[in-house]
Amino acid sequence: MKLVKSLLLGSAAGLIAVGGAQAADLPVKAKAVEYVKICSLYGAGFYYIPGTDTCIKLGGYLRAEVALNTNSDFSGQLTGNNGARNRLTNYYTMRAREDLNIDTRTATEYGVVRTFFDGVFSWTTGNYAGTGSATGATAYSGTLALNTSGAAPALVGSSINGTDGNTSGGSLGVYYAFIQFAGFTMGKAVSQFDAPWTNYPGNNFDSLVGGSGTVTGVAQFTYTADFGQGVTASFSAEDATAYYQAGNLNMTGATAAGMIGGSYGSNAISGSRSPNLVGMVRVDQAWGLFQASVAAHDNHVAYYGATEPTGHPDDKWGWAVQLALSIKNIPTGAGDVINISGVYTDGASRYNFQNLAGGSYSMFGNSGIAYQSVGFAIAPDTVFITGGAQETVKTWGFRGAYTHNWDAYWNTALYGAYAQAQYGSLAKTTLCGAGGAGGVFGGLAGVTGCNPDFAIGQVGIITRWTPVKNLTFSADLNWTHLDQKYSGTVGYAGSGTTAKPAAVYELKDQDTITLLLRAQRNW
Repeated sequence: MKLVKSLLLGSAAGLIAVGGAQAADLPVKAKAVEYVKICSLYGAGFYYIPGTDTCIKLGGYLRAEVALNTNSDFSGQLTGNNGARNRLTNYYTMRAREDLNIDTRTATEYGVVRTFFDGVFSWTTGNYAGTGSATGATAYSGTLALNTSGAAPALVGSSINGTDGNTSGGSLGVYYAFIQFAGFTMGKAVSQFDAPWTNYPGNNFDSLVGGSGTVTGVAQFTYTADFGQGVTASFSAEDATAYYQAGNLNMTGATAAGMIGGSYGSNAISGSRSPNLVGMVRVDQAWGLFQASVAAHDNHVAYYGATEPTGHPDDKWGWAVQLALSIKNIPTGAGDVINISGVYTDGASRYNFQNLAGGSYSMFGNSGIAYQSVGFAIAPDTVFITGGAQETVKTWGFRGAYTHNWDAYWNTALYGAYAQAQYGSLAKTTLCGAGGAGGVFGGLAGVTGCNPDFAIGQVGIITRWTPVKNLTFSADLNWTHLDQKYSGTVGYAGSGTTAKPAAVYELKDQDTITLLLRAQRNW
């Protein structure tokens, strides 16, 4: 027993000695924990990045939506298989999207330094297109692989059952990525030409004509001067390549079949030489705002033919002007607002037929006198023929909306848009001949009227329900009308891609209706 007791006491003494040695190695005072602190300088949601004087805010949304009666989640049945309106046309298109934005701000002696990033991860229903095979084979497209390059994502290889073999597929997009410092904005941001509501005076439908709208941002270098009293002015150099090239068409390559498909010749856009130059003045007041914008766009064309010796037309500058007005605090109810804008372009059509609205149409429908009817049109920046100069296409349009809040949970908006494109004498003579009875199209058998001018009219209504904060359900019904100026009938060679046969088609105005249902949770 004495031996056991001695062993226990010896072990205890050893443990105490070791513990004392370890305690001696510990710091006398532990470092204070650095907690994340609220930053109240820039509004709600900002926090200090630990160890710095920079404030950060994370935000975004998760969206689930379905667009009915269209192959597109953002547009109507305007062209391709979407406009074919046959068994290759989707009855619906679904999309799931997660948006993430990161906003940082740091106070300096030169003012606030801000960085902003907004990116989206999306999954969207794809499409089937005909291959022209005698057996009626189709090919799947539209499921996109994740791509961080900023270019159009590559299509994933399709399998025999129409799936892409990649359950994690989807697309990655960069909307905004810019720095703001001392009045300068540098990077990818909304164009300074755009109205503050971009494409959305009161709607969710993306494809409104009648004005500019770079909702996914455009690369730019901008200086904004603040004169106080709500008055600001900006001058901007903005990348024209990605979103502002409506087309420079060599009509020497025009064919009747190509025109019916929505193309009036060979597109000959060349390398970028000049950014778009944009100026803007804006007045923000309690009653609303007023904005005036102007833009200049360089139409720089490649060659008449395949090689340098074929020559090229000289550059042709186009321009656009837009006025926008927002009226708040109107008598119909708290928070009600009217947003309207109007635009005129000459050789800069994307400032009217904005990127998500497109500007090329090939729409098929029913006919009582022919196999089917077809309406087609396109709004490029310029047209020309081999050996000749560029001729600009002139357009004008407007868009607007009235939004009424029924209560804290429900609101409804009525909205509409209109855009018209007008061609010059060179285009009309080349495509339709003198007096509309010749040229590429006007001289064809059955054609009784030929004029490339056209108009797009749109009307819509949207209702939103927000049962809890930052969770909104909406239904957006839109009608789009193509008013084209061709008449009579035409023999069309058909297309294997859209499964349209060679037949006689009636030249006729076309309509399409799209219903967009959306659930969105902001955070």
